[in-house]
Amino acid sequence: MKMRKKFLALALSGLMVFSLAACGGGGDSGDSKDAGEVNVYMWSDYMSQKMVDKFTEETGIKVNFSYMSTSEEATAKITSGGGEQYDLVMPCDADMTGLIKGGYLEEINLENIPNLKNLGDAYKNREFDPENKYAIPYFMNYVYVIYNEKTCPVEIDEYKDLLDPKLKGQIASVTGIRNLFPVALVSLGYDPNSTNDKEIKEAYEWLQKYVANVTLFDSDSAEKLIINGGASVGLFFDGQASRAFDAAENLKVAELKDAIQLGVDEFVIPKGAKNKENAEKFLNFILDAQNMADNMQDDHLYSCPNEAAVALMPDSYKKHPAIDIPTKMKENYFLQLDIGDAAKTYDKYWTMLMSEENQ
Repeated sequence: MKMRKKFLALALSGLMVFSLAACGGGGDSGDSKDAGEVNVYMWSDYMSQKMVDKFTEETGIKVNFSYMSTSEEATAKITSGGGEQYDLVMPCDADMTGLIKGGYLEEINLENIPNLKNLGDAYKNREFDPENKYAIPYFMNYVYVIYNEKTCPVEIDEYKDLLDPKLKGQIASVTGIRNLFPVALVSLGYDPNSTNDKEIKEAYEWLQKYVANVTLFDSDSAEKLIINGGASVGLFFDGQASRAFDAAENLKVAELKDAIQLGVDEFVIPKGAKNKENAEKFLNFILDAQNMADNMQDDHLYSCPNEAAVALMPDSYKKHPAIDIPTKMKENYFLQLDIGDAAKTYDKYWTMLMSEENQ
């Protein structure tokens, strides 16, 4: 039976193999026609092909991409022997503590990553990775609400407004356990990283009401629905919001009183990766300030921890409505933190939620 609503349950997968070339430039040049490959598992539509082409031209290294649809998929790949398939995987910061303690990651040789200097100080020597051995931050994402001021039937300044029955079938939304449960927990007045069974159950019940109003769950391209008028409200990553603002009129950021989520997507090298040195070359390449600035200008307007790259960006980025959100919102944020064994409780209620959604 064709469903009006869906969770994007299967990861998009694809292979992008770029032509090899040997030439001078900012990366490692060489004469070999076969400099190997690097296999990357990450979000789709999250990196400029032009930047990847440039990397291949300068190094001779092929870049092969496969794509995920939730952060949980990335973590599952890593913990099930991801190094057999991938050299770089993109989990979120919330999963880093468990991945590091579990011994699932290779240590990064920082001698091969001199461009680490371009990251802002807040994204180095973090609590879960004090020596920068395991994770390289790529983009960071605020998650917030945008709406069409002409078609949205309610005022939105708190998460609870998203439960209004007038919004039935009007919301396009990101998906994922750690993206949605915190919204419910914050709305209920609880810690967004709660490990309390009773609070998590209440959040599940809150999300049951939220799901009833959502017409599409998709962390890659749900913004298309608000662009074409199929939804009047979106709970989006800032990059999704940027694409919506660029393609549609009458959109505004809802100035929420509730705290919004700030997440960081990390590149890690899974244990047993077959092309570790090539992975480190790729990481250093994308940390180059100009390379990252070019990457962001090529339709990838996300918040970025690479301060040297941000300094090179034009005002069209710095003042973009999806990036330049109200200061009071940027200052009122929460991070995803390690939830330990409570993950099993979240998984249980998430499975129930998805099962109900697909009935």
